[in-house]
Amino acid sequence: MPDVITVRVETGSDSFQEVVVKVERPTYNKPFLGGFRNVSTGVEFHNAGSQTKPKKRPDKGIELFSRGTQTAVEKNIRQQTRNTTSTQMTKTGLFVSNMTDKLITPGKYFTAEEYHKRRVEAVIVIQKYFRRWHAANLVQNLKVQRRLRLAREAQEELQKKWEKEEKLRREYEKKLNPKTREDFELLYHELQLWMQEETERINRTLTGAKRKAALYTLLEEETELIACIGMHKLSANLENQQKAILHFLGKCAQPRRWKAFDGKITEMDTQNSLRGKELLEIYRSINAKDIPKDERISVLLTLKWTVKEHECKLTQEIVALIDREIDLISREVKECNLEGLRKRICTLFLQYIKTPEFNPQVAGLIKVPQDPLTLYKNFYFCHSCEKYLAPTEFPIPASSHTIGRCRSCYQLDNEARKREAYFKYRLILENLRKSEADYQDDSKIVFLVQLPDMQYLIEKIWNCQSALSACSDLYELVMVRWDKRHEWSPWNTILLTKEEADAHLKLCNLQKTYEAPFIYKIEQKHIRAKNYFARIPAMSSFLHRSNNQSNANSYQKHSSLK
Repeated sequence: MPDVITVRVETGSDSFQEVVVKVERPTYNKPFLGGFRNVSTGVEFHNAGSQTKPKKRPDKGIELFSRGTQTAVEKNIRQQTRNTTSTQMTKTGLFVSNMTDKLITPGKYFTAEEYHKRRVEAVIVIQKYFRRWHAANLVQNLKVQRRLRLAREAQEELQKKWEKEEKLRREYEKKLNPKTREDFELLYHELQLWMQEETERINRTLTGAKRKAALYTLLEEETELIACIGMHKLSANLENQQKAILHFLGKCAQPRRWKAFDGKITEMDTQNSLRGKELLEIYRSINAKDIPKDERISVLLTLKWTVKEHECKLTQEIVALIDREIDLISREVKECNLEGLRKRICTLFLQYIKTPEFNPQVAGLIKVPQDPLTLYKNFYFCHSCEKYLAPTEFPIPASSHTIGRCRSCYQLDNEARKREAYFKYRLILENLRKSEADYQDDSKIVFLVQLPDMQYLIEKIWNCQSALSACSDLYELVMVRWDKRHEWSPWNTILLTKEEADAHLKLCNLQKTYEAPFIYKIEQKHIRAKNYFARIPAMSSFLHRSNNQSNANSYQKHSSLK
C-alpha cells in the first residue's frame, strides 16, 4: 500500500481539485475495536479507528525505557585533592608557637615474617582461652550428669529397698492373714522349714529319752499349728466363696460392650442383663446384716414376689421359708436364732439365680452344662478323689503320659508330705510367658512347659541362682532367651536377675561379650536340659528343629572363619 494517495476535493459546484495526502503509518498494531461478519459471504468487517497520532506522555525530564540507563559506564580518572596546605616555620621577624605540636618518632620496623608470627601467637592465645572455656563447660556438664546419675541411682536404690520392704510386708501379711491358695501354700512351706530346723536342732543337741520327749512335743506343736492353719483356711474359704458368688453375679449383670470405630466403648443393657442386675441387688439385700426389721421384711416381700413369677418346687420352698422368717420376726425372735433360716434362704435363692430358666444371662457362665450328654466328652476321672472333673482341673506336666490326679489332690498331698511353695516358680513362669507373648513370633514351647517342669529347670539345672551374680532370691530372678533371635526353649534360656536380664537382651553378639568359659558353662546346662526334655514326645519336634538351626549356625560360623 503506497505512502501517498491522491484525493479529489470538490472546490465549487462543478469543479474538483486533486490533493495529495500523505499517509502516516502507525508504529503499533491497530487494536481490535469490534466488527461484524456477513453471514452469506463470510466476510469479516472490522470497525475502523481514527488515524490521529496517539497521545504522547508528558515529558518528565527523565529518559525512560532507555537501553543506555541499563549499562554502567566506567571511566578511569586521576584525582587530586584541592585542599592545599602549607607549613610556617619560625624565622626572623616571625614567631610560631610549638605548644600544640606533636613529636613523632619512627617505631621499630618489623618484617612480614614477624607480623605473621605475631598473628599466630594471638591466634594461639585465643585458642587457649577458648579451649579453657570449652573444658570448663565439659567438666560442668559431666558434673551435672554425674549428679543426675547419682540421684537416679539413689532413687533406684530407695525404690528397690521400698519394694523389698513391701514384699516382706506382704509376705508377713499373707502369713498372718492367709486368704488365697498361694498364701496357705507359703504358710505350709514355712511350717515345714521350721519343722526341719527344730528337728535338726533336737537331733544335734539331745539324745535318748530327752530327744524322744522333745520330738513328741514338737509333733504336738506341729499338730496345733496345722489345726490353726485349717481354721484360717475354713474362714478364708467362706470369705472367698462369698466373693466368688458376688463376682459371678456381677458378670451376669454386666451389659453388652463393644468397641466402636473411634475406639470408644459402647454399652447396652439387654433384658437379660437388667434381670441379672435385679437379682444381684436382691441377693445383696438378703445378705445384708444389722438392718432394721421393717427393711428386712420389705426385702423379703420383694424376694417373694420376684420368685413367685415362676411356679416350681424351688420357688415354693423359698416362699415358705420367707413366710416363716416374717412370722418369726413378727414374734420378736432374736436374730441369732434366725441365722440358719436366712442361710437356707440365701442358698436356695442362689440356686434360683443359677437356673437359666429364671436367669437367662447365667447360661453362658455356669461350668456344668445343661445337656448331660456333653459330660461324657471333655471330662476325666481322678483316681485319687474319684471325681469326674474338667480338663482344666488336671495339672498335666510335659513329661506325663497319663492324666493323673487333679489339682486338689496334688495340693492335699503337698500339704501333707512335701509342703513345697510353688508360688515363686509360678511367678517366674507367668513373667516368662508374658515376655514371650510380647515378641509376637509365634512362640509355642513356653506354653507347653508346666509348673513341675519349670521347677526342675530352676532347681536341678540352674541351681536356683543367677548365672552371672549367683543371686538366689527367686523373687528377683527371671528367665529370658539366651539367643533372642530364636524362640525360648529349655535349651535356649538363661536365669538372671531383672537388671541383668535387661542388659543381656540388649546384646547383639554373645560371643564377643561373654568369655569362652562362661559360654561353655551355659551350653553344658542347655545340653542337660535337652537330655531331660528329649524324653517328652511333645518336645521332640521342637528339639529336632533347634538341632537343625544350631547346625546351620555352626556351618555359617565356620564358613565365615574360612
